[in-house]
Amino acid sequence: MVRVCVLFAAGTNCDQETVHALELAGAAATTVHVNEFRNKRANLKDFHALVVPGGFSYGDYIASGKILAGELVRYMKDDISEFHAAGKPILGICNGFQVLVKSGLLPAFDHLFEEQTVTLDWNDSGRYEDRWVRLQTAGTSCVFTQGLPETILLPVAHAEGKFIPKNRPALDRLQKRAQIVFRYVGPHGQTAGYPDNPNGSVGGVAAICDPSGLIMGMMPHPERFVYTHQHPHWHRRRSASADGITIFENAVKYAKQNL
Repeated sequence: MVRVCVLFAAGTNCDQETVHALELAGAAATTVHVNEFRNKRANLKDFHALVVPGGFSYGDYIASGKILAGELVRYMKDDISEFHAAGKPILGICNGFQVLVKSGLLPAFDHLFEEQTVTLDWNDSGRYEDRWVRLQTAGTSCVFTQGLPETILLPVAHAEGKFIPKNRPALDRLQKRAQIVFRYVGPHGQTAGYPDNPNGSVGGVAAICDPSGLIMGMMPHPERFVYTHQHPHWHRRRSASADGITIFENAVKYAKQNL
């Protein structure tokens, strides 16, 4: 059985939804507080995949995900490096995405825990955005997206989700190395402005991965679309699948192949 660690801290509030999604996908998922790793009461080697879920870790008092990112660097750096080297997938969702970029786990151009080169800042609207968005699936080697259609639908719920690269070369590097996983697009797949791009992300970037494709961070919430009836127009989309569950199924399938 694939065992997945769902990491949480004070303020995390999407952990149980994420556990449910992983269990639907066939995994045995367990929530583990970051202090369990800090105090050596838990061992990351006991798990086959790691998910950092959404929420407001530590109230986002400094910046979204910043405190938890610091804890990963200080207390889990070696364990995560070994975990990644063993070919085990890591997923960060919303606040989890913020944690991954602020810890230097993404985009990891040259190595894990490198100097931060991208960030997630306040939405252009200046407020919390809670809406369904259309995402274009880019052609990458990311293990989480195999078999997904070209366009999927997922909900977003965040105030600090605007993807901003440090500079133009950083964005170009992401594009050239196929590390952009999802982009916000309009109804016909076109480049989108607000509200289709809910936060003003540069290049419409909604998700990125590391060069290996094992680490992915995404702002939309796949755990909130694991049943078809969760979509507001489910009665018009009876034959459509729930796009979010596929992401978790891919993670579990990949981890199972590498047990």
